[in-house]
Amino acid sequence: MSEEPARVELFKTPYLRSFAGGRVASVIGAQIVSVTAGFQLYEITHDPWSLGLVGLVELAPALVLMLPAGIAADRYPRRNVAMFANAMLALAALGLAAVSALRLPVASMYVLLCFIGVARAFAAPSVGSIIPQLLPPRQLPGAMAWLSSSYEIAAISGPAIGGFLAAVTPTLAFGVAGLGQLIFIAVLSTFPALPPQHDQQRAPSDFLAGFQFIKSNPLFLSAITLDLFVVLFGGAVALLPVFARDILHVGPMGLGWLRAAPSLGALTMALILTRIRPWARPGKVMLIAVVGFALANICFALSTNVAVSLLCLYVAGLCDEISVVVRSTLQQLITPDYLRGRVAAVNYVFVGFSNELGAFESGAAASFFGPIWGTVGGGIISLLVAGSVAIVFPQLRRIGPLHTLRALDIAPQERETQVTA
Repeated sequence: MSEEPARVELFKTPYLRSFAGGRVASVIGAQIVSVTAGFQLYEITHDPWSLGLVGLVELAPALVLMLPAGIAADRYPRRNVAMFANAMLALAALGLAAVSALRLPVASMYVLLCFIGVARAFAAPSVGSIIPQLLPPRQLPGAMAWLSSSYEIAAISGPAIGGFLAAVTPTLAFGVAGLGQLIFIAVLSTFPALPPQHDQQRAPSDFLAGFQFIKSNPLFLSAITLDLFVVLFGGAVALLPVFARDILHVGPMGLGWLRAAPSLGALTMALILTRIRPWARPGKVMLIAVVGFALANICFALSTNVAVSLLCLYVAGLCDEISVVVRSTLQQLITPDYLRGRVAAVNYVFVGFSNELGAFESGAAASFFGPIWGTVGGGIISLLVAGSVAIVFPQLRRIGPLHTLRALDIAPQERETQVTA
């Protein structure tokens, strides 16, 4: 009998269900901010470079605060750190509402977006490490699939809600976004404030422990490298305001649906993953999905039809979800609890924040080559990256079902030395 529990029944777990519901509210709020801020900036400046700067100002705090945020998640109760971070997100959203209502300079929007980057730097390692403390390892693959499903529900509805509210008034949109963060804080307050496990040989203040763990495990390193460069070069989300206004000629409502299409595809795949048997070779499936993601974005860039563009973004979301679930499950299963915060912080910068760095790259490429050929070029680079990772890291192609993996308490080189001795 398989060690994998029934995935459909798993969602009835109280902690998992309430956490998913609270995070839905938080993600909807974040999506509303993203859609509204992007549309408002482009309406004011009519310059794709302004969209690229959004990614840059949100990335800079993560690079500075990555290590302190990871240490905080491994030293203090992760629930408390997450509540603090989401309180900062709520304040930033309300600040953006004030900027919109008072028609303050564009520079003030960038200051608040930078503040959001600070909050997200602390939210990522803490929020991402709460559920593994509350569930046994054998339940994590199913939990990751369900959490991904709930996330995509928020990612679908968030842009649509954001587009609708932005069309009414950006001030209202930012206010609703702040309410979403407050709801998540209320949910987190019902969770136990569990302290992280500690390693007797490594203190939680060991700054480089997360880097060392990832570097010493080629399997995780290959997955994080693949996602980093594909998201960095292959995505088209940052330029959707340009495609919506200048190429497809749809308004803020149309932009909301374009933003929602990849998430709809991801939700479809996430629900499928909660019901199918674990893949025998998930690494191979991940590589194939990355190729599909790159091809879908190339087709989107070349399309001038709204229906075709929506379909391409939907397929891109289908493929991207496979990569996300495989990588996130792999991370949670092979990382010991005393390192989860620091590893999650490194992972967030190199994968999660590659979205922001990718937004900067997309804006720069669009300024030099135009939005169409900038996006096509990024898709071609993604195909080359997938082929390179498959060759350089054969471990990724060889891994078995994810639920059979176990946490690595010591680096593979150290284990080999001990076995030899």
